Amino acid sequence: MNARAPRERRTPRAQRAVQGQKNLQAIRQSSRHGVGGSPLRPDGVLKVRGEFAYSSDLWHEDMLWGTALRSPHPRANILSVDVSGALAVPGVFAVLTHEDIPGSKYYGLDVPDQPALAIDKVRYQGEPVALVAADHPETARRAARRIEVEYEVLTPIVTEEQCLDPRTYGYVHEPHEYRSHAHGNICHEQRVVCGLGVTDEVRARADVVVRGTYEVGMQDQAFLGPESGLAVPAEDGGVDLYIATQWLHADRRQMAPVLGLPEEKVRLTLAGVGGAFGGREDLSMQIHACLLALRTGRPVKIVYSRDESFFGHVHRHPARMTYEHGATRDGRLVYADARIVLDGGAYASTSPAVVGNAASLGHGPYAIPNVRMHALALYSNNPSCGAMRGFGAVQAAFGYESQMDRLAAELGMDPVEFRRINAVRQGDRMPTGQEIDAPAPVAELLRRVKDMPLPPPLDPDDPDLRRLPGALSNTSHGEGIVRGVGYSVGIKNVGFSEGFDDYSTARVRLEVIGGEPVALVHTAMAEVGQGGVTVHAQIARTELGVEQVTIQPADTGIGSAGSTSASRQTYMTGGAVKLAAEAVRRALIERGRRRYGWTGQDLTLAGGKVVSAAAGPLVAVADLLGDDAIEVTREFRHRPTTPFDRETGQGVGHVQYSFCANRAVVDVDVELGLVKVVELSAVQDVGKALNPLAVVGQIQGGCTQALGLAVMEEIVLRDGKVRNASFTDYLIPTILDTPPIPVELLELPDPHAPYGLRGVGEAPTVSATPSIVAAIRAATGLALNRIPVRPEHLTTERPGGR
Repeated sequence: MNARAPRERRTPRAQRAVQGQKNLQAIRQSSRHGVGGSPLRPDGVLKVRGEFAYSSDLWHEDMLWGTALRSPHPRANILSVDVSGALAVPGVFAVLTHEDIPGSKYYGLDVPDQPALAIDKVRYQGEPVALVAADHPETARRAARRIEVEYEVLTPIVTEEQCLDPRTYGYVHEPHEYRSHAHGNICHEQRVVCGLGVTDEVRARADVVVRGTYEVGMQDQAFLGPESGLAVPAEDGGVDLYIATQWLHADRRQMAPVLGLPEEKVRLTLAGVGGAFGGREDLSMQIHACLLALRTGRPVKIVYSRDESFFGHVHRHPARMTYEHGATRDGRLVYADARIVLDGGAYASTSPAVVGNAASLGHGPYAIPNVRMHALALYSNNPSCGAMRGFGAVQAAFGYESQMDRLAAELGMDPVEFRRINAVRQGDRMPTGQEIDAPAPVAELLRRVKDMPLPPPLDPDDPDLRRLPGALSNTSHGEGIVRGVGYSVGIKNVGFSEGFDDYSTARVRLEVIGGEPVALVHTAMAEVGQGGVTVHAQIARTELGVEQVTIQPADTGIGSAGSTSASRQTYMTGGAVKLAAEAVRRALIERGRRRYGWTGQDLTLAGGKVVSAAAGPLVAVADLLGDDAIEVTREFRHRPTTPFDRETGQGVGHVQYSFCANRAVVDVDVELGLVKVVELSAVQDVGKALNPLAVVGQIQGGCTQALGLAVMEEIVLRDGKVRNASFTDYLIPTILDTPPIPVELLELPDPHAPYGLRGVGEAPTVSATPSIVAAIRAATGLALNRIPVRPEHLTTERPGGR
């Protein structure tokens, strides 16, 4: 007989206290504009109407326009630069080269290996060589074309084989130059070994073995708002920069040494951001605008053209991956062996962290007892690559999920059931040795996504051609079209990892304005479209019980909020806002206790009043505050992480894991190679949906970017040169390409996170691409080991060939 654990005995007074705490929590979260509600975004209507001010709309009466002269070559030595022709153009105020830089010539987000202006060589097509400031943007561009640069053109190092053989092909960065790694053209590498690794003994335990090589093309963030900003010289010799970015303080940290200024004289204010997705985490025109403003003594505005934008920011790392998996006859994974090679391009950017993610997450959300992984990023003369939504986990997911489908097919098992059998659960350990100590409902996500209703089958009598792939061009009326269904699941970390001191700062002020209590929230969080300003206001309303909340513009006048990346801002800056607001609430209630002698009562703020769990409303917040204000600044840090051991990959490297499962339904015209994604369903555990409507929007947006990578988005390179730097030739999904995306949310709280929330924005981008490719495979029977899948892949790789 099992003994039942004794129930905790509570006195009537203790029971009332517990119920009182529940009542207070319910009171604080009762507002439809607080946590758990879906209030309208404060910037939403303006953006829909085209009235929102983006950074490209900035204006100053006496401003100049800046532009850069960029290298046409991926690899060359610079023999000479003659700027006299540019200086002779009427309306030109300054022309700068690296010789005019007052401070350090190098910068970098993680590794300071990138020159602000090319010095004696260029390492990628589009590298900036010189700057021009003029009274009109066309004048600046015309003057830049008159700068004469003499190059010694060299053969670019662009393939994996060339990068790994520097004795034959050379170095992207010479050995004596500052680099992040001591071996050839390797920027960073990370190994992971767990269990027995992968030995002959381990391989012998597997009844079925599958091997595959997979490739991922270079994807662009393709944000609609080009890089832009306005630099204004200040009377104190410093500079004020109004900029669209993802991380104000990291920008300042890199800029100040190049400008030769102390950080306090480099002041940044966030301007309107037209999308980011990782592409604004590195610097683009920030240093250039400030150099020109300081040289001319005039405000300088820079706005990239669309083609310049393709050259002016980092992209998603292309990848080549080899995977080998072994499983038992009953469907249990025995081992996984993988090598992931990422092309980091000319400069390090965030490649070391991307490698860490690819290595530590590269075997997916599966319990695998024996693992061997080797991930590395290479320097090349291709465009630099860095942060993009999914950050190393996207590439790996295409590899391991393709393997899961192949294993299921070899075993004659349902692909969803095979994944569910091997899914990680709470309490399991990742290959890095880190315990999953929060809910990990991977099997449940898969079950739910499979149980979602399927879209109706094709109706041959339906005259609406929009339902068919390519039919708007009258290429088909239903003939040659085959439907396929595919599944996938992915894993993504949340927050900065591997021992990084990840924190965020928030200041909350409560005062009376116009007779009503108003909260003012100030952070340096970059609002890039993710909706952070909405959520921060919701948190302040919940914790302070007021409806009126003002979000102060983000700037460097307050401590760092970290980057708007890694699905971290709601967790980190939301956590900081929560801490600061809680401190304001405690201070106000303590003021009331002193003034009114309240004792022994559970108190909170709600509806603009101080409320007792037992006695109800006690006093209006406005009356208690009077003419005073309460202001508190707090820093929020997540629990610490540790670096991964370089050789074994062991370590508590990540703060939190997020999981998403997808089902894709596609129609394929097998004769023309055209694909239409009919539906892309998603089920995701979000911990706690602070704003359910925004959460669904994030998941749908992530799925749409994954669709782009699956079937259309790729920067095409030939010998290091970009061949499609425009939205005419680089295709992104439009509303006509985007299918219905039904979303189901699970809310299983993470006990370590504010409100139990879980980062949302990246996991669907990780998981959705493999489901689309799996569905295309199901429709065509083709292997499809490279993304994006192009029409020629579907017409030339058909069984039997053509």
